[in-house]
Amino acid sequence: MQAISIRIFLVLFILVLICPSLLIAATEKRTALVIGNGSYALGPLKNPVNDATDIAATLKRLGFDVILKKNASMQDMENAIRDFGSRLKRGGEGLFFYAGHGVQIGGKNYLIPIGAKIDKETDAKYQAIDAEMVLDEMANASNHVNIMILDACRDNPLGRSLRSAGRGLAIISDAPQGMLITYSTSPGKTAADGEGRNSPYTAALIKYMTEPGQPVEQVFKKVRQTLTAQSGGKQIPWELSSLQGNFFFAPGPAGKSAAIIREGKATAVNDELDDENRKLEAEQRRLEEEKAAFAKKKAIDEKRQQIAEEKERLEAEKEAARQAELERKQAKKNTTIAMAKRPSQSAAVETGSDGVFIAYNNGTVLDILTNLMWAAKDNGSNINWMDAKSYCKNYRVGGYTDWRMPTQDELEWLYDVNKNNRYGARVATDLILITKWWLWASETRGSDAATFNIALGMPGWVPQSTDAVGRRVIPVRSGK
Repeated sequence: MQAISIRIFLVLFILVLICPSLLIAATEKRTALVIGNGSYALGPLKNPVNDATDIAATLKRLGFDVILKKNASMQDMENAIRDFGSRLKRGGEGLFFYAGHGVQIGGKNYLIPIGAKIDKETDAKYQAIDAEMVLDEMANASNHVNIMILDACRDNPLGRSLRSAGRGLAIISDAPQGMLITYSTSPGKTAADGEGRNSPYTAALIKYMTEPGQPVEQVFKKVRQTLTAQSGGKQIPWELSSLQGNFFFAPGPAGKSAAIIREGKATAVNDELDDENRKLEAEQRRLEEEKAAFAKKKAIDEKRQQIAEEKERLEAEKEAARQAELERKQAKKNTTIAMAKRPSQSAAVETGSDGVFIAYNNGTVLDILTNLMWAAKDNGSNINWMDAKSYCKNYRVGGYTDWRMPTQDELEWLYDVNKNNRYGARVATDLILITKWWLWASETRGSDAATFNIALGMPGWVPQSTDAVGRRVIPVRSGK
């Protein structure tokens, strides 16, 4: 047993001598805050969310505890940075990665949240995140290694409207000890967003940070060499460092065994498959919800159509019943005409007759079926109900003093759907002249007065105070 313990101690001792970073990686806590903003109202970017997602997945495989924020508002970013600072105070190594729009104003670098409204330079103080907020949280933690990665130098639409806003980002000269700050391009320059899934800078960073045994300075040197070659010297990444010790994203000797690398790749593939499966399940849920909503809408539309058809059938039945009633009354009137005999007025001379109505030279028209005597014409001008009542009461045509307003039923008897005079009134005889559709009737109901539409054969009720415009009255009396 003692011999076995000695062998284990010797193996660990040799590993530490060969690659001390393995011991550091095993004991140091690693914390990362990763933010990707792309859904801007002005100047949207397609890659930052992909960049942040892929960087976060890579850092998790490298042993980092990752806080990931995608399309974050200002409040979301501030809360995440404070949470990041609190975790750093527990010790270990810290890394901050940001992809999205950034702008330098007055020598300060501002990271632009989603929803920010920046129309002038001073707005940036209240609508954007000062990159120094992240540095302050790192400084407060007093840990020995911190890395800030800014892939935020993309062509910024805000710069065109702000006088003092420069292209790209400014160099941060006052950074805490043990800090490495890296930019996706050189100061005052802009970086490409890229045509693929990731920006060119992030794609190169993911490639080289997973190589075992590469010091962080070597990783960023390879990134710079790759980007310089790809862009023809137009995009040259830049770093500032005050690191004093060694830091490895992927600890281990440069010749790390293929078996371990394959294991890492297999884990990455499994993670990607799990992510893809979750996406498919979410898509399936959305599809089921859309199908349910479509079925519900279809049922509502069918019910609405059914109700509309039932209403249409009901209106048709009502109209048919009304026409049948009018025809019945007309038939009754015709029958009565055939049976009636013509009365006489000794004091007046007959001037015309249509078989039912007899006109006299004293301005009266007698209905021989009902024995009602009508004025030969309406009052001829607009009149309200009270004045109409007074008009009839004081009417003296033919020497009669018992003229009155007609009832709705009497006016309905005077209506004939088959007649139509030049004023649009459907009066049963051409011997009576009515010049408007609406006629006043004598009935009252509270403060309402009765009316009758002689064009439509339709009774109605309106307030007695209703405007006189468009209304007439025709006097009537009972013939003796």
